[in-house]
Amino acid sequence: MEQRGFVLIADITGYTTYLTESELEHAQGTLTDLLELLVRTTRPPFAVAQLEGDAVMSYAFEDGFVDPQTFVEGVEDAYVEFRNAIDLMVLNNTCECNACANVNALDLKFFVHYGTFVIQPVGSLRQLVGADINLIHRLLKNTVTTDTGIRAYLLLTGAAVDALQLLPQAEGLKAHRESIPDFGEVSLWVRDMHPVYDARRQAERALYEPGQVVATLVTDIAMPIESVWAYANQSEFRNLAIGSDSYEVLDRRSGRISEGSTYQCYHGKMTVTQVVLDWVPFRRVALRQLVLAGKRPTTTILDLRFSSDGGVTRYSVIVTRPSGPPIRRLLARLMLKSTAHRAQKMLEEFRDEIVVDYQTRLRVEPGPSLPGRRAIEQAVSAGLVSNQPTRGDSDS
Repeated sequence: MEQRGFVLIADITGYTTYLTESELEHAQGTLTDLLELLVRTTRPPFAVAQLEGDAVMSYAFEDGFVDPQTFVEGVEDAYVEFRNAIDLMVLNNTCECNACANVNALDLKFFVHYGTFVIQPVGSLRQLVGADINLIHRLLKNTVTTDTGIRAYLLLTGAAVDALQLLPQAEGLKAHRESIPDFGEVSLWVRDMHPVYDARRQAERALYEPGQVVATLVTDIAMPIESVWAYANQSEFRNLAIGSDSYEVLDRRSGRISEGSTYQCYHGKMTVTQVVLDWVPFRRVALRQLVLAGKRPTTTILDLRFSSDGGVTRYSVIVTRPSGPPIRRLLARLMLKSTAHRAQKMLEEFRDEIVVDYQTRLRVEPGPSLPGRRAIEQAVSAGLVSNQPTRGDSDS
């Protein structure tokens, strides 16, 4: 049956050069480790479809809750993990062979398309077929690096950008076109991934001391951390978690909610302001919330934390001691204390609602399981047979 949705390929850059200048035995181990990492960082609602020697293809259905900002942040997170793995390999290297010495020449590219495809089961994986699958494979051989000098990038088709409702200029995407045989001129958007890595290497900010914590609300959710993060930052369900009727976001940065953005949350006739102090995708959102308004406002910090253990995500809300004049701090603490029980209940209602919605949207059939180490080794070996990849541009 024909499906409609997103297709994502994570493709290792520098593969050809790495193989031709490296000892194959050590190169195979390195590439297997990196391909295994790409499998592990495939973010729900995307599921791994197939392995392609030096790449991982995954897919998501159009109704699978692909939140635009969360999707882009997931790609960025995968890239940062890949680069961190490369840096760690270089740091821990004690071998003098070319395969180990040249590993820092490897990088990563992402290709995203939206269209139709048919899923054919192949063992524990899924093979995708159709004209749109042919197109995304054709795009792996392109002129992006030649035209722009960018080696590590996110490339989205115009169809993917439209389906994700992304604002290309706000996201820092650059227009690009490719002439593809049988498909003609294809409109594309490109983003350099190197600045992403530089920005995401910064550590989380220390915003308060442990002794300033006055309450911690916790709920455990039987869902992947990426999905809980997406729901927690999606309007309908965020309203449920904080008990608001609605909210709007001011001061987006590059089209996104990030540090410096402001939430205006409406609770009946009351408006509550929350300023984003720290935004670490899939891990943390720290907010400064107005508790009492006036000439000398009283605020508190809400530190929303996400952690994962065995497929269960812990969502924690840490509340700090209010700031401001003594009497107003006391009033604010009394307000927070009186609402703590209700806040915990709202967090649990949020959990129950998103679990039901997630199960409704989860359309990936039983299987496909993540490929194990052996399957990944076999995929890498297949790509090493001729000592060159079967796809990609001049920098593949």
